[in-house]
Amino acid sequence: MPQFAANLSMLYAELDFLDRFEAAAKDGFKAVEYLFPYAYDSAELAARLSANGLSQVLFNAPPGDWEGGERGLACLPGREQDFRAGITRALTYAAALDCPRVHVMAGLIPLGMERAAVRPTYVSNLRWAAAEAARQGVDLLMEPINTRDMPRFFLNRQDHAHELIAEIGLSNVKVQFDLYHCQIVEGDVAMKIREYLPTGRVGHFQIAGVPERHEPDLGELNYRYLFDVIDEVAAQCQWQGWVGCEYRPRRGVVPGATSAGLDWFRAAS
Repeated sequence: MPQFAANLSMLYAELDFLDRFEAAAKDGFKAVEYLFPYAYDSAELAARLSANGLSQVLFNAPPGDWEGGERGLACLPGREQDFRAGITRALTYAAALDCPRVHVMAGLIPLGMERAAVRPTYVSNLRWAAAEAARQGVDLLMEPINTRDMPRFFLNRQDHAHELIAEIGLSNVKVQFDLYHCQIVEGDVAMKIREYLPTGRVGHFQIAGVPERHEPDLGELNYRYLFDVIDEVAAQCQWQGWVGCEYRPRRGVVPGATSAGLDWFRAAS
């Protein structure tokens, strides 16, 4: 089965964030991801990882004013300096946490503008950021996100992401392939895994049940089958990445909610 990473922004939400590392390790996870590390000192995060035998496999670059509704800066004309400062900060944390990949959120298309008008800004920003990240061996990830959860997000489809990677032309820019978002926008998930994983342009997977974004054993996707597909194709192309568990436990934010919903994980491990 694939290697699974606990998403600590969504799992174990009944606990203080720093206590979630231990909870994930006790449940058998060997790696973690989360949205943002910046509210915490990197040394404290590194200590939690080390104490619990965990690897940090992914986090997001600063998204701009998250509370104000921003969802990334990469496609926003006029915000290039803010974008560059955010990438510099992200790479500092990546070095401290020995994290090999950073997700760069594309951002929302500004009202009154079309996707084509902001595409050059996105490409230019990713080229600059990827060159900076390459200096320390970090991959930058772009994630297509569904338009139901995040209207006006610049990037929505797998084919669009791979076209952009070809245009950017740098080997450390890869796709964060979230099967939940893919199913909602375009479907045909298994065939897209078979099409794109062998290209070398997929850096990370994420999972959640569709449509409620709960455990992957709930909803319309057959994850046991999809895990087998990932295993099969990964073996053929020698892919050794991680699958992030980015879902909301169906039992909500109550003690033990995450652990109680991990039957799927125990069966797959």
